[in-house]
Amino acid sequence: MRKPMMAGNWKMNKTIGEAVALAEAIRAAVNDVNNVDRVVCPPFVDLPAVQAALAGSNIAVGAQNMHWAASGAYTGEVSADMLKGLVQYVILGHSERRQYFAETDETVNQKTKAALAAGLTPIVCVGESLAQNEAGETQSFVSGQVRAALAGLSAEQVQALVIAYEPIWAIGTGRSATSQQANDICGGVVRATVRDLYGEAVADNTRILYGGSANDKNIRELMEQPDIDGALIGGAALKVESYGEMVRVTGEVYA
Repeated sequence: MRKPMMAGNWKMNKTIGEAVALAEAIRAAVNDVNNVDRVVCPPFVDLPAVQAALAGSNIAVGAQNMHWAASGAYTGEVSADMLKGLVQYVILGHSERRQYFAETDETVNQKTKAALAAGLTPIVCVGESLAQNEAGETQSFVSGQVRAALAGLSAEQVQALVIAYEPIWAIGTGRSATSQQANDICGGVVRATVRDLYGEAVADNTRILYGGSANDKNIRELMEQPDIDGALIGGAALKVESYGEMVRVTGEVYA
């Protein structure tokens, strides 16, 4: 059975002091829920302090982005080697990075390869816009993003990463795909594409998260779906009450 994951993307929120306080509260709330992988992804400047606050716990830390190059003249960027020892996970290709910072399928693929080479676990994001959804292009577009992100990867590498399906129209809007719609894309498109590329065993072992206004109110029905292996959480991850409830509910579903 694929182990579920609750990954909190804190985005551009929390000063160092605020991040430590939230991390400590999360540790107190969910450190004992061992049948769910818990990951917090603060801004870069918070990573050392959050890592220290979670030291000795079984809650993992992730980054929100990284560059594909090992080093160089890339002002404002961070490499995989800089993240090693600070984080276990790194979010790649989030729709906000694609929308605001000109990330492409090609750069997401380059970053994924660099993260894996450094021993980090990528959480690779895919998802369609509202216009694409309404035009009936979801399947072809999302499948194309998955194929591009995984280009050149071995079966072993694919099983080592996580894919997050986040419909852009549901991120931070309060709108969410129904649990059935989310499962249909996670299983019928994302997992089906992995199956087509790498076979049944790899597809069965690859974790696929849902993101897009996932919260403590809808997490149970999402986690009861067979092809949704967790959530990449935005706003609800910034409050220990909602994040903790999402972890606890997921632990109950998988008990």
